[in-house]
Amino acid sequence: MYYVELAVVGIVWGCTYAMMALGLTLVYGLLRILHIAHATVFTLGGYVGLITFNMLGSLLLAFPAAMLVAGVVGPLIYRLVYEPILHQPPYVALIASIGVLIAMEDGFRIAFGPYGLSFAQNPWFTTVYGAGGITLNLVQLWMVAAAVILISAFALFSSATRAGVAWRATVSDPPIASSFGVDVIRVRYSSFFIASCLAAVAGVLVGLLNNLVEPGMGNIVSYKGLAIIVLGGLGNVIGTLVASVVLGIVESFGTVYLDKVLDRDAIAFLFLVVVLMFRPHGLFAAK
Repeated sequence: MYYVELAVVGIVWGCTYAMMALGLTLVYGLLRILHIAHATVFTLGGYVGLITFNMLGSLLLAFPAAMLVAGVVGPLIYRLVYEPILHQPPYVALIASIGVLIAMEDGFRIAFGPYGLSFAQNPWFTTVYGAGGITLNLVQLWMVAAAVILISAFALFSSATRAGVAWRATVSDPPIASSFGVDVIRVRYSSFFIASCLAAVAGVLVGLLNNLVEPGMGNIVSYKGLAIIVLGGLGNVIGTLVASVVLGIVESFGTVYLDKVLDRDAIAFLFLVVVLMFRPHGLFAAK
C-alpha cells in the first residue's frame, strides 16, 4: 500500500502539471512558440484567487475570478507580444516570452511584495480523507477533480464542437483551414483564453496546497510543463497528458529513493535528460 500511495500522490501532482502543460501544448501546436510567460499567468491566477477569497471568503468566487482575469491577460499577451513578431524566427518569440515573464514577476513583487501571501483561512489542507490505507487532503482531491473535469471538457470541446474542429484544423494546416473559412485569428485568441484559464485554476490549487502565493511560484511548474510537452511529443495533447502523470509518479518515487542526492525538481529534469538521450523526439511523437 505504501507504493500505491506514492503512485496516487504522483498522479495528483501529474494532474496539476497536466493543466499547466496542456496550455503550453495548445499554444505550441498553433504557433510553434514556447510560451514561457505562461508561468506568470499561472501566478496571476494564484494571486487573483487568493485576493478574492481573502476579500469575499468564497472559493466559489475565487476560481471564476482567477479564470476571468487570466483569460483576459493570456490573449492580451498574444496580441501585444506574439502577434507582431509571428513572421520572425521562433527564437525571437521565445526571447520576448522570457522578457514578459521577468517583467510580470517584477510587477508582482512591486504590487504584492517579495515574500508572498497566504490564505486568511485554509482548512482544506488539514481536512484529510482516507480509503484503503491511502490518505489525501481536500486540496489534493480538488486537484484531481479539477483536472479530470477541465480536461474532459476540453476533449469534448475539441471533438464535438465546430470551434474544436476549427482548432484542430488550424493546428494541422492553418492555410488550408483559413481557405475553408476558419477564422484563424479567433482560434488563436480562444486557445490562449483556454490555456490561461487552465493555468489559473492550477495556480489557485497550488496556492491552496502550499498556503502561499509568491511572485516566482510559476517558474518551476512552467519549466516542468515545457519538459512535459517535450516528453509527450511537441504538440501532442494525449502525449502531454500521459507524460504529466508519468512525471508526477517519477517525482513521487524519486523523492523517496533519491532524496539524499536530488530534490524533487532535479529528479524531474534528470528524468527528462535520460528520456531524451534515448528518445530525443519524445515518448509519444512519431519518429
